[in-house]
Amino acid sequence: MAKPKTTGKKAATAASKTLRAPNTGKSSKTAAGSDLSQTKAPEKTTGKKAATSASKVLNDARTNATSKTAAASDLSQKTSAAKKGKKR
Repeated sequence: MAKPKTTGKKAATAASKTLRAPNTGKSSKTAAGSDLSQTKAPEKTTGKKAATSASKVLNDARTNATSKTAAASDLSQKTSAAKKGKKR
Protein backbone atom coordinates (compact mmCIF):
# COMPACT_ATOMS: atom_id res chain seq x y z
CA MET A 1 0.00 0.00 0.00
CA ALA A 2 1.27 3.47 -0.86
CA LYS A 3 2.35 5.84 1.87
CA PRO A 4 -0.36 8.44 2.62
CA LYS A 5 0.52 11.90 1.35
CA THR A 6 0.58 15.04 3.44
CA THR A 7 1.20 18.64 2.45
CA GLY A 8 4.89 19.52 2.33
CA LYS A 9 6.51 22.67 3.67
CA LYS A 10 6.70 24.46 0.28
CA ALA A 11 3.04 23.75 -0.53
CA ALA A 12 1.91 24.69 2.98
CA THR A 13 3.74 28.01 2.71
CA ALA A 14 2.11 28.63 -0.68
CA ALA A 15 -1.32 27.76 0.73
CA SER A 16 -0.80 30.13 3.66
CA LYS A 17 0.23 32.98 1.35
CA THR A 18 -2.79 32.27 -0.86
CA LEU A 19 -5.19 32.44 2.09
CA ARG A 20 -3.67 35.69 3.37
CA ALA A 21 -3.70 37.49 0.01
CA PRO A 22 -6.61 39.96 -0.13
CA ASN A 23 -7.28 39.65 -3.87
CA THR A 24 -7.27 35.86 -4.08
CA GLY A 25 -10.35 34.23 -5.61
CA LYS A 26 -12.72 31.82 -3.92
CA SER A 27 -11.49 28.73 -5.79
CA SER A 28 -7.88 29.46 -4.86
CA LYS A 29 -8.79 29.89 -1.20
CA THR A 30 -10.88 26.70 -1.15
CA ALA A 31 -8.02 24.66 -2.58
CA ALA A 32 -5.46 26.32 -0.29
CA GLY A 33 -7.59 25.71 2.80
CA SER A 34 -7.99 22.05 1.90
CA ASP A 35 -4.26 21.76 1.33
CA LEU A 36 -3.41 23.31 4.71
CA SER A 37 -5.85 21.03 6.50
CA GLN A 38 -3.82 18.05 5.25
CA THR A 39 -0.46 19.32 6.49
CA LYS A 40 -0.06 16.79 9.30
CA ALA A 41 -3.09 14.61 8.67
CA PRO A 42 -2.35 11.68 6.33
CA GLU A 43 -5.84 10.29 6.94
CA LYS A 44 -7.41 13.33 5.27
CA THR A 45 -7.83 13.47 1.51
CA THR A 46 -9.01 16.14 -0.88
CA GLY A 47 -12.79 16.23 -1.25
CA LYS A 48 -14.76 16.71 -4.45
CA LYS A 49 -15.41 20.44 -3.91
CA ALA A 50 -11.76 21.20 -3.14
CA ALA A 51 -10.57 19.08 -6.07
CA THR A 52 -12.90 20.94 -8.43
CA SER A 53 -11.62 24.26 -7.09
CA ALA A 54 -8.00 23.13 -7.45
CA SER A 55 -8.64 22.10 -11.04
CA LYS A 56 -10.15 25.52 -11.81
CA VAL A 57 -7.13 27.23 -10.26
CA LEU A 58 -4.68 25.20 -12.35
CA ASN A 59 -6.61 25.91 -15.56
CA ASP A 60 -6.98 29.65 -14.98
CA ALA A 61 -4.25 31.67 -16.71
CA ARG A 62 -4.81 34.60 -14.31
CA THR A 63 -3.84 32.58 -11.24
CA ASN A 64 -0.36 33.15 -9.82
CA ALA A 65 2.28 30.47 -9.26
CA THR A 66 1.83 30.47 -5.47
CA SER A 67 -1.86 29.56 -5.72
CA LYS A 68 -1.11 26.97 -8.38
CA THR A 69 1.50 25.32 -6.15
CA ALA A 70 -1.06 24.90 -3.37
CA ALA A 71 -3.72 23.67 -5.81
CA ALA A 72 -1.39 21.10 -7.36
CA SER A 73 -0.45 19.77 -3.94
CA ASP A 74 -4.12 19.52 -3.03
CA LEU A 75 -4.92 17.53 -6.17
CA SER A 76 -2.00 15.17 -5.59
CA GLN A 77 -3.64 14.14 -2.30
CA LYS A 78 -6.98 13.24 -3.87
CA THR A 79 -7.84 9.58 -3.82
CA SER A 80 -10.18 8.12 -6.36
CA ALA A 81 -13.38 6.34 -5.34
CA ALA A 82 -11.86 3.08 -6.55
CA LYS A 83 -8.89 3.42 -4.21
CA LYS A 84 -11.23 3.93 -1.26
CA GLY A 85 -13.12 0.78 -2.15
CA LYS A 86 -16.29 2.59 -3.24
CA LYS A 87 -18.29 1.97 -6.37
CA ARG A 88 -18.36 4.74 -8.94
